[in-house]
Amino acid sequence: MNKQSLIELTQRLVRQQSLSGEEGPVTQLIVEEMKSLGFDKVWVDENGSAVGVIEGTKPGKTILFDAHTDTVGIAPGSVWTKEPFGGEIIDGYLYGRGAADMKGALAAMLHAAASVDRDRIAGRVVVSASVLEEVYEGGALKTVMQAVHPDFVVIGEASNLNLVHGGRGRAEIHIETIGKPAHSSSPHLGVNAVHLMMKVVEAVEKIPLGEHPLLGPAILALTDIISEPYPGYSVIPSRCKVTYDRRLLPGETVEDALGGINSLPALKDIPFKAVIAQGEHRSYTGATLTCTKFFPAWELDTRHPFVQMALKGLREAGLSPQLSAYRFCTNAAYSMGQAGVPTVGFGPGTEADAHVVDERLSLEALEKAAEGYRGIIQAVLGGEFLV
Repeated sequence: MNKQSLIELTQRLVRQQSLSGEEGPVTQLIVEEMKSLGFDKVWVDENGSAVGVIEGTKPGKTILFDAHTDTVGIAPGSVWTKEPFGGEIIDGYLYGRGAADMKGALAAMLHAAASVDRDRIAGRVVVSASVLEEVYEGGALKTVMQAVHPDFVVIGEASNLNLVHGGRGRAEIHIETIGKPAHSSSPHLGVNAVHLMMKVVEAVEKIPLGEHPLLGPAILALTDIISEPYPGYSVIPSRCKVTYDRRLLPGETVEDALGGINSLPALKDIPFKAVIAQGEHRSYTGATLTCTKFFPAWELDTRHPFVQMALKGLREAGLSPQLSAYRFCTNAAYSMGQAGVPTVGFGPGTEADAHVVDERLSLEALEKAAEGYRGIIQAVLGGEFLV
């Protein structure tokens, strides 16, 4: 691998803004890089994800490496000391939005795949630069997987160069209370939906949640609240809505996520309903992805051959990975959580590096990630690995 070219690619990716639904220019940059690096097949699917394939000289398994190209924006009022899209390198760190989440991992995957000796691998390596992950975990990856049918998946989200074998899922819950409007000079003639919601929130936040030895506790966090009409000029609000972010553990279902909210005894006299939210997201290609916002948690047994071979490959690449888990939701919610394809995570940076002011990535970690991805490829496709 040409380490300088790897760094320069990461800089170019960071310098190209790519909010969710606006990834077109960075996708084109990736397609050009895949072709320049000698990928055997390169295409852009209907959602706008770039996909590249490296073919081994012998038939075998397919391993898919996935990194998303979209990033969160720059929060209004936040003050960066570095240019958010400058790609500056200072004291061994590359700065800019997306450096850690997760354009560095994508660049490392591309260079790792292209550097593998094809005569020494049986099967094929696929790299997907998927879109819309920040708003719909796994939605775009699903389309890629339906096209390439991988036997194994590697998610490149930040893992501090450790090997991840599980991750929390996510559900978005909407709760709505219905009141009765009245003039605010005569509030006793109405039913205030916000007052009703206060009782609902109090009861909901007493619901006991589970805990998992690898992934830690389930989480239920209130993330927004709004009343209608808004603004409420001289009127008692007749409707109130809240959103809860529910972080899921392996095996939890939609019913578990809702946690019996709709049947809580303390709320039997309050008119309200709780549902899993529906989402609709439009790609830069014009494709529309719709979903129920329930993204399952996942866990792959540490004894699974894919986990063991990935560990072997990382160690042979000179790394010292620990086994760990993602405490956040990733595209693995689809690859392993829904599709059941053996999945691990491995990437440079840490969870704390994502979505922050002055986001940055260590160049040393970037280079080690590329070596690690190559090590995984060689371990998984370089021998008689059968599951």
